[in-house]
Amino acid sequence: MFKVVKSNLVPRQFFCTKIHHQFNPNPIALQMIDYSFSLSRSHKTDESYGQGLLVLEQCESNQADANNKSLALLAMSTLLSERGNYVEAIAKLNNIKNMEVSSFPLRVAATEAAAGLHLELGEDDTSSVIADDCLNDLDATKQEHGNGFGSLNARARSLKGLIELVRGNADSSNSCFQGIKDNLGVGNDALSYAEFLHAIRDFSTAKQLYQNVIEGVPENKDYSNPYNLAAGNMAREDIRLAATCALGQLESHMGNFGDAEEILTKALTMTEERFGSHHPKIGVILTCIALMYRHKATLEHSSSLMVQEGLYRRALELLKAPQLETEVEQAKVYRKDIIALARGGYAETLCVQQNRKASGEQLKTWSEAAWKNRRLSLAEALDISSHPSSKIPIIDARISRVL
Repeated sequence: MFKVVKSNLVPRQFFCTKIHHQFNPNPIALQMIDYSFSLSRSHKTDESYGQGLLVLEQCESNQADANNKSLALLAMSTLLSERGNYVEAIAKLNNIKNMEVSSFPLRVAATEAAAGLHLELGEDDTSSVIADDCLNDLDATKQEHGNGFGSLNARARSLKGLIELVRGNADSSNSCFQGIKDNLGVGNDALSYAEFLHAIRDFSTAKQLYQNVIEGVPENKDYSNPYNLAAGNMAREDIRLAATCALGQLESHMGNFGDAEEILTKALTMTEERFGSHHPKIGVILTCIALMYRHKATLEHSSSLMVQEGLYRRALELLKAPQLETEVEQAKVYRKDIIALARGGYAETLCVQQNRKASGEQLKTWSEAAWKNRRLSLAEALDISSHPSSKIPIIDARISRVL
């Protein structure tokens, strides 16, 4: 795996006086991008990804047009982020910002990707600045976008809404989604809005949107419509996977445990096919499955402690949870809130066993110290209630964060 290090890159505004929405991708560039993805994911090793990136570097250097160069850079960012190399992935997106890219949908796709990667790194303020810059540029050039403004605005405002939800600002998140519902597509914008609705317990509308995303995201890359472009951890495969995972969580929150298990198992299979069987994202999905079993056991007054314990232990192993002896503030790990949630659930399976209670208390102490979610407490995230006013956690598999 590539080494993950903290990014200190400063976001820049997208700005270009010449606005276009459509562009004609170079067919050879498209073939090289498709080939690089197939090559990289054939074995899912550092070597195969390295070969795929070499193809993309050649592709990018052979393009004279900034839009086609940007396509190659978006693809590079996707492959780099898959391997955990977030700093280089963000650097490729910043290269797009530095070029005279005339296609605004391309720039919005790069904005989503950059903000999404910063969210996965826990750099929420940086993500917010990136989204604000994009919204400001859109407003400044509104007249030049014509009919395309609605779709672009929906994507940019939905991104801001997701960021506000991550930061625990539900009211601010709600205001971001107001007025854009008629322009939602079936990509990141619809998924982020569905997660907001899920969080405020509008289960029926959220479910329909999740299903729309799962059914509507194109199986194959469609570069003829630049509004479909996405990259990084916001790429189309990640959108479909995250919507599937979120729908499984929703069914669990509604008490439909048979459907929840089936859908989350499908999400697990999709994640294994996408990233391989040892990727940290597998740990994210396993945490969702373990929480589903916990909620089921609570409502049905049954016991599944051994199943839950096995899932939590495997999830924490894949998430590379730090040793308990490591001070929380010194634990330089990503996906920390997922780790805290998994450790908190694991702690509860141990605390009910008298001979393992001490170990459980130790896990619980670490988890509570590591939990930084501003919308709900760790106890609220674990003790899901059917009461209409109670808060529920949603794990976003795109950014590996608890909303």
